[in-house]
Amino acid sequence: MKQIFCPKCDHQISFNENKYPEGKGLAFVCPQCSSQFKIRLGRKLVKSSTGEEKEVKEPDFSYGHITVIENNFSFKQDLPLILGDNVIGRRNKDTTGVDVPIVTSDPSMGRKHCIINVRRNKQGELVYTLRDFPSLTGTFVKSVCLGKKEQVRIYEGDVITIGATTIILHETTLNI
Repeated sequence: MKQIFCPKCDHQISFNENKYPEGKGLAFVCPQCSSQFKIRLGRKLVKSSTGEEKEVKEPDFSYGHITVIENNFSFKQDLPLILGDNVIGRRNKDTTGVDVPIVTSDPSMGRKHCIINVRRNKQGELVYTLRDFPSLTGTFVKSVCLGKKEQVRIYEGDVITIGATTIILHETTLNI
């Protein structure tokens, strides 16, 4: 299933993209605001400020990723991490400064909830650390709430709870 968002009201719409060939144009009517819009399946082209079209790259999972567990508020999502600070929070049309936006209607997750830092140690291995942004509802690792300004190291498979949403860290197997 593919999820898209209405460009007018940001309502989430799901559809089975496997039923259509790559390059096929599809038209949608938003059930919430009745806005009509079109998408094209396959590679995504974006126009730059100079008018030149560039292809948008697929997500890069080479520095690890988080999996958002499917729950009452959202569907399962795999979101890539980048080297450095990854600000994680609830996706909102007006939110800026979030590197890993989670599509959810969970009201207890902040727009900027926590930060996962990815860096290399002296041996060249990736090291993952977690800290609260700070948020109103806290950030939990293995059911233990992080304190103010506390930063903890996290590992493959660690369960992190932000608001009422659970995410799992997946380290990359690549060491460059």
